[in-house]
Amino acid sequence: EVQLVESGGGLVQAGGSLRLSCAASGFTDVDYAIGWFRQAPGKEREGVACISDLDSSLADSVKGRFTISRGNAKNLVYLRMSSLKPEDTAVYYCNLILRVGGHIYNYWGQGTQVTVSS
Repeated sequence: EVQLVESGGGLVQAGGSLRLSCAASGFTDVDYAIGWFRQAPGKEREGVACISDLDSSLADSVKGRFTISRGNAKNLVYLRMSSLKPEDTAVYYCNLILRVGGHIYNYWGQGTQVTVSS
């Protein structure tokens, strides 16, 4: 069973930093990518960052402030958030995309709240 376990959310003042972690399990030897999305109250869910074996990317709104990286375990991904702004306040979701035999499978974590106070 595929599982995503997120941690690291919390309350921080503007200008502060947080690191989110996503540990993915339940799959081996397939192509995959792990990303982070966020959803603020009253807004649509938006992509923040993504990483795969080949590449990584960041949304324009977080470039220069956020970084996505892998941990020592291959299926562990971090989202390092710096210079946080009140508009970064949202529930952050880890997302796993698996590519198996031409099929794409999409999984979501339970979400972790990030609140940035002004």
